[in-house]
This record gives sequence, C-alpha cells and structure tokens, in this order.
Amino acid sequence: MSKALVAFFSAEGTTKRVAERLAGSIGADLHEIAPKVPYTSADLNWQNRHSRSSVEMNDRSARPEIASRVQNMAQYDVVFVGFPVWWYREPSIIDTFMEMYDFSGKKVIPFATSGGSQIGESGRNMQSLAGGAKVEAGRRFAASASERELSSWAARWL
Repeated sequence: MSKALVAFFSAEGTTKRVAERLAGSIGADLHEIAPKVPYTSADLNWQNRHSRSSVEMNDRSARPEIASRVQNMAQYDVVFVGFPVWWYREPSIIDTFMEMYDFSGKKVIPFATSGGSQIGESGRNMQSLAGGAKVEAGRRFAASASERELSSWAARWL
C-alpha cells in the first residue's frame, strides 16, 4: 500500500473538513497549506478587484508564502492536494506548494471544493509546476462529501 498525504488549503473551512474526512477514510497523513499571512474576509472578497485574492489570481506569477513545510515529503508516494476553486482554478498558494517540493515519481491528485464551479485546468496547471510527477485531472467535491464517497474515489491511487 502507498504512503499517502492529504495536503490542503482552506480559506473558510470547507476544504479543511473535506480533507479531514478524506485523510481519515484512507489513513493518510494530513498537512494544512496555511498562508504565512492569513487571509482576512476583505482579502477573500472576489467582487473587489483590489482584494488580495483578486490581485493574486490575476497575476499568474503570484506565489503567496506558506507558513510551514511538509516534513519528509520524500516518504509519500501519493499526495492528494485540496483547495477551494478560485477563478475556475487552483488558488495561487497551491502553485507555491507545487513549486516547493520535488514531486518526481509521485502521484499527485487534486481535489477541490466549490458550490458549483468545476476544477477546470487545475491538474494541468499543477503538472506544469511539478515536473516528474504524475498529476491527475482531479475532482470537485461538495462540502457534504461522505467518507465513503471520498475513500472510494481515492482507492484507485492507493
């Protein structure tokens, strides 16, 4: 059996709850991708083009700093990476995460939460940042995704 990590960024708690259920259901380690400078409500106001999240998402080179690193990333064969869908893709902090590590030989599986937006080109974007990895297309889940649904989906990579 592969050693798995569930790494996630959660702006308002929804992705965190899904990530916790996923990790618990498959026996994976859990790591929060927390920004060095936490996002405020004003930062997350997608309707304000000057908000932090809007500015980051409009600049494809934006790389928000992350507060802590995964200890011993080399031990993991499979890395599930969770995030809320922002502007039809992964948030820029996920791009930071993908560039921080050597994912060579690893399977990376994106998963996202959203009220309705799909995961879009996130898998392809993440693949371009993680040379040597096999990044899957991934899937969007509702906040209510059950442990059974999550573990059934994840089983194909474990």
